[in-house]
Amino acid sequence: MLRDVYQIPTKRVHVILNGVDEADFKQNLDSGREFRSRMGIPGNASVVFGVAGRLVKDKGHPLLHRAFSIITKRYPNVYLVIAGSGPWASRYKELGPRVLVLGSMSPSQLGHFYNSIDVFLNPTLRPQGLDLTLMEAMMSGKPVMASRFPSIKGTVVVNDELGFLFSPNVESLVEAIETAITEGPKRLAERGRACREYATSMFTARKMALAYERLFLCIKDETFCKYP
Repeated sequence: MLRDVYQIPTKRVHVILNGVDEADFKQNLDSGREFRSRMGIPGNASVVFGVAGRLVKDKGHPLLHRAFSIITKRYPNVYLVIAGSGPWASRYKELGPRVLVLGSMSPSQLGHFYNSIDVFLNPTLRPQGLDLTLMEAMMSGKPVMASRFPSIKGTVVVNDELGFLFSPNVESLVEAIETAITEGPKRLAERGRACREYATSMFTARKMALAYERLFLCIKDETFCKYP
């Protein structure tokens, strides 16, 4: 917006990315297996998808609900785990036992949740800056699947190895989900390692805090405004 609409020179625009607490969101395969067992997901589950946040319309839940109603009929061992609360919780429960609604969770509980899934899904229907859930999942070593909006494509899923992008419609989402199912857990875990490496270099709370500190120093002394 600053560059394209207000014509501010690129060299004068610097983006400070959101960050998440590395202590809460890290890769822990043992906690993931334990959490999956507590949820009652059987060992023969082929791929487990997860989504977190408010279960409201603009977050894309009508889209995901419709897409997964198709997926559950085509693939008998695929699961969807939902961390969050909202009007769509009861609708998801209509899809049967392979769709689990867990309700709202604390950051520490979300850490276990992310580790228990194979792919994190964000089906938002509108651009919304940088969604923390995508970063939390990547910090936990999980690939992401998200709507193809500029903020996501430009900062989060910056290359194909980090996950899957889809247009915000049912057909495109079903195609992306089927691609992930075809790849399987082993390939998805490889993507997850790439996500973890990228996220730790970009999305930590410490890096965000240091960037704001530098901004405040820049306000006081312009020599701090020259970013490498």
